[in-house]
Amino acid sequence: MSSSLRMIAAVCVAILVTATAQASRADEFSTPQKSEIERVVHDYLIAHPEVLQDAMAELEKRQSAAEVEKHKAGVKQHAQALFSSPRQVNLGNAKGDVTFVEFFDYNCGYCKRAMADMLTLMKDDPKLKVVLKEFPVLGPGSVEAAQVAVAVRMQDATGQKYLAFHQKLLGGRGQADKAHALAAAKDVGMDMGRLEKDLASPEVKATMEENMKLAEALGLNGTPSYVIGTDVVVGAIGLPALQEKISTARCGKASC
Repeated sequence: MSSSLRMIAAVCVAILVTATAQASRADEFSTPQKSEIERVVHDYLIAHPEVLQDAMAELEKRQSAAEVEKHKAGVKQHAQALFSSPRQVNLGNAKGDVTFVEFFDYNCGYCKRAMADMLTLMKDDPKLKVVLKEFPVLGPGSVEAAQVAVAVRMQDATGQKYLAFHQKLLGGRGQADKAHALAAAKDVGMDMGRLEKDLASPEVKATMEENMKLAEALGLNGTPSYVIGTDVVVGAIGLPALQEKISTARCGKASC
């Protein structure tokens, strides 16, 4: 569409909006004038329906931009809990220049497939800090599995046994629940007596609440979800896209 046609469309819509907003003021437009304005706009839109597509595309663009800004503000506001919480699992380079945060559910099929992406990133990028946060949104079994995961983290300062547990449970078959999570913990050599005690501790509940509040604050509505630099990403977007996000975050810090 030419710029002149776009301008005409914009003017028509502006006239209609103005007319509608002031419809209660009888001295502004007569009934015939209102009818004529409506007819002009109607006929134009029928002749050029692509105007509506353009308007919807622009609306989506503006909404996406607003969502990005909202996410950035949320990341900034909750940076301490997101990147440095004592209740999170830290992997990779503890002093990395970019932090990659993943919110996951042990019963999420997309999380199972995305686990390979996370492992590859950690292996190939020595400057990357990886943070894992349990985000059980797929039912009681997911909550049970996440609770066991927190108890595993509580007796593993290095995160290495947690990672082994994480791979075993997330990579396993069947529904993840307490029984499957306990079996995975036992297989990787956790102290099961301590784990049972830790499961009943306030720390498990506090961790779950912290993660859920963070997810709500960031507007996360699915798994896996990521925070990379100041960007929030919902969904399994694949390894190349994750690498691009990490590169962008790194360049943002280095001004490259």
